[in-house]
Amino acid sequence: MSLVELIAQADERGLAVSGLACLDRCVPLLGGDDLVLRPLWASLADGSDWSAGLEKARGSLGAGAGGGGGGDEVEALARRMLDAAPDAPDAPGIRLWADACSVASLRIHRLLDPAADPAPSVDTRREGGTDDMSPLVAAELRRQVTVLELLAGHGAAGLRRALDVSTEGRRVLRAVVSRRARGRG
Repeated sequence: MSLVELIAQADERGLAVSGLACLDRCVPLLGGDDLVLRPLWASLADGSDWSAGLEKARGSLGAGAGGGGGGDEVEALARRMLDAAPDAPDAPGIRLWADACSVASLRIHRLLDPAADPAPSVDTRREGGTDDMSPLVAAELRRQVTVLELLAGHGAAGLRRALDVSTEGRRVLRAVVSRRARGRG
């Protein structure tokens, strides 16, 4: 099943986790540490207030806190994910946010991947076109699919494993950002 189809079929929790996981993997671009979004993950697990954690994350990742990882465009894409996050995980528009986060995260990975991706856009990848995909984009696409499948197949029990997938992706992106910074410095 394509990523587009998985997003279309996901429930509110799956959509919230999908969007949060995309944002979480891109936190290094905003200069955030590994724990900055942890309150949002916790609120999805226990049903507590999401808005307080969101405001705290926005404050921690405020303007000017960027990680300098790959240029203005990648940071701007990550910031838009954070800024557009709904005030509640079940708010109207959660599907649009999750979808936008998916696109933004794939674009970020595509921009940071030193290997060329011959696809005309990330939409091709999201719809199932995986021929000659660049490695960083391929890995991000797999992570997004895995997160949605975990939530669809295991419900709330899949949340911990989805966080693990996101953590792995964040480490990969942090390494890519670090390598690029060393190459420029």
